[in-house]
Amino acid sequence: MAERIAEEKINQIRQSVDIVEIISEYVQLKKQGRNYFGLCPFHGENSPSFSVSTDKQIYHCFGCGAGGNVFSFLMELEGISFLEAAVKLAEKANIDLQVNFSASGKGKSVSPEIQSMLDAHELLCKFYHHLLVNTKDGQHALEYLLNRGFTRESIDKFQIGYSLNSWDFVYKFLSKRDFSPEIMEKAGLIIKRERDGTYFDRFRDRIMFPIFDRNGNSIAFSGRSLGADEPKYLNSPETAIFNKSKILYNFHLAKPSIRKLQQGVLFEGFADVIAADKSGVENGIATMGTSLTEEHITLIRQNTQSITICFDSDKAGIEAAYRAGNMLIDAGCTIKVAMMSDGLDPDEYIKKNGPEKFRNEVIGASLTWMSFKFLYFRRGKNLQIEGDRLAYIETILKEISKLTKAVEKDHYLRQLASEFSISLDALQQQLKQIFFTEKRKSNGQTQPVNKPAIVVKPANKLKPAHYNAERRLIAHMLRDRDMAYKVQDLLQGNTFNIDEHQAIITYLIGFYEEHVKPDSSAFLTYIQDENLRRIVVDIEMMSINEEISSQELTDYIKQVLNYQKLLKIKEKEVEQKEAERQSDFSKAAAIANEIIQLRKSL
Repeated sequence: MAERIAEEKINQIRQSVDIVEIISEYVQLKKQGRNYFGLCPFHGENSPSFSVSTDKQIYHCFGCGAGGNVFSFLMELEGISFLEAAVKLAEKANIDLQVNFSASGKGKSVSPEIQSMLDAHELLCKFYHHLLVNTKDGQHALEYLLNRGFTRESIDKFQIGYSLNSWDFVYKFLSKRDFSPEIMEKAGLIIKRERDGTYFDRFRDRIMFPIFDRNGNSIAFSGRSLGADEPKYLNSPETAIFNKSKILYNFHLAKPSIRKLQQGVLFEGFADVIAADKSGVENGIATMGTSLTEEHITLIRQNTQSITICFDSDKAGIEAAYRAGNMLIDAGCTIKVAMMSDGLDPDEYIKKNGPEKFRNEVIGASLTWMSFKFLYFRRGKNLQIEGDRLAYIETILKEISKLTKAVEKDHYLRQLASEFSISLDALQQQLKQIFFTEKRKSNGQTQPVNKPAIVVKPANKLKPAHYNAERRLIAHMLRDRDMAYKVQDLLQGNTFNIDEHQAIITYLIGFYEEHVKPDSSAFLTYIQDENLRRIVVDIEMMSINEEISSQELTDYIKQVLNYQKLLKIKEKEVEQKEAERQSDFSKAAAIANEIIQLRKSL
């Protein structure tokens, strides 16, 4: 992407998009006063410290210090360049940039090799689907799916297809369209024979389930055998465009429903997602044959804090649900767990009991995380045996002690007391003992166990007067072009004492030479230094009076100018002591007189 976007186009993009709408696609925001707040997407946190200003069109995290405008948000979150962010925003605003980008017609700057992989997957996705629904070759595969309960609507929605029973059809098909065999091998679509270096198709005579990234690009496949062929499911290998630890199946389709319902349903596999979708559960997502990862959780938290886990009800599924739940809880999510009977997976349950029962008696009747743990820790114990019973009660009390809400603690204590006919007072006393025992264990630990590391800015120490004065002056200069020039005049050729502050006002004066009106978002684009941008955002979020009085302005300028004099006084005091040490009393007296004059000028 060598082309450059004209300045007027950048301004048009910035004025056409609303930062709140853009960030809301990634972060849940709630309005509080004039600003919007949510959980910061750049660091783990449980309490919202991420603020978005619709007036200034900027964002700022009071926890980790991240800040900027709509361009820098996309750049930092998605790891893309300024030009890529501009292209993405231009598409949302329906703005024609009138620029040719060599990498892709969509404007995304990727290498030719990556683009070739994406193009090949998109082509094959459409072709496999066509073979399944429109050709005689795919008729037996279509009948197989329909007999197993798939609907034509689901087949079309999830772009399910069929790969021919041929060793080299895809290889020839792609080669004729000038796709490099070497790159297609890297993409996982064909395999190279070691004995003679020829290529053959990875997927043959299989029902093809395409896998899409968060933007809806086809990036991999999972092929299911039609008969007894092994493996039952053959998946694309990890490639430059497909990383299982970052992909949630169906996320691109489920995202609108997740955001509307403020609830996501996490399944173990894509077959469960498709079955659940057919039953009316459209907010389902799944991992791709791997355990839940931090990358998955980050993607989930950008869209909802509430997750229902619906894994298989066998031993492995329950263990996996417990691990996933703990990770989601540690990330600040609210968890429920959907339980099914008879060791069934969601797909099997829906086939056996029907979609309505699945919606109402499984998803609708999901257990709270604590209720699930009551069942989880009961497994493998005979509660008729005293030792097992006491061990179970102790374990559950430890889990209850982790709850932060008094009402929840009381509710589950009463549940435990009722089930085992134990006095509530006895359980409360035991709970206190556990609390103090755990507290003693944690003494000396700086980070709670199993909690994600949180990047927090150091506690603000009391800043010197000149520092605060400079920041307040900058805050007013950012809001008023005339004030910026007035401060420049009052400084009389002197500079701010903090290097970063001086750099900011140097940029600001240059900005005002080209712009008649203040514009926080535009100024952030004008500044090239990321650290300075963060400082500007921090200053922009300061609470100041709309109007600055003459006395207030004079006081701030005085604090800025006085700091140099105070430094000079300290320097002179050192010189005076040195003169006295050398018994040069006349010099010491002269220096003392200079110090007096400097103090009078303060």
